Amino acid sequence: MIQIGDTLPATTLMEYSEVEGEGCSIGPNAVDVAKETAGKTIALFALPGAFTPTCSVKHVPGYVENAEAFKAAGVDEIWCVSVNDAFVMGAWAREQKTGTKVRMLGDGSAAFASATGLTLDLTARGMGLRSNRYSMLVKDGKVVALNVEEVGKFEVSDAATLLAQAKA
Repeated sequence: MIQIGDTLPATTLMEYSEVEGEGCSIGPNAVDVAKETAGKTIALFALPGAFTPTCSVKHVPGYVENAEAFKAAGVDEIWCVSVNDAFVMGAWAREQKTGTKVRMLGDGSAAFASATGLTLDLTARGMGLRSNRYSMLVKDGKVVALNVEEVGKFEVSDAATLLAQAKA
């Protein structure tokens, strides 16, 4: 499992953009993790699936509501990562009204989740291999804080916890 001090894995996530601009075409766009984290502070949180109850009611809204506070604490971007395709993440972004506050990034093949060692096998529940629920603060591609939830819990990966770590 990835640890504090480790560099994020050199993988690619996918993002659906509704509006074309600044080099982003409409449709799924590749997000090179190493390139996109270089020189930035990223508040990254991951969760088992788009449109799932805890993720939709508690996890994403907390980060959307605290986006300005994260910026004030020196965070350049907030990323939500889930083992879903970019189209699903785009639809979820619309439903959650994330706008420019949270980048909704798809890890459709669970490559990022697998490379971090933070997978969750939900095959028995019909969901296959997913991401564990966690949050991390990343500075220049390196993990500086990591909060991994116990299975079925939502206690340490919330926006308030990561925001306090960003302010420290």
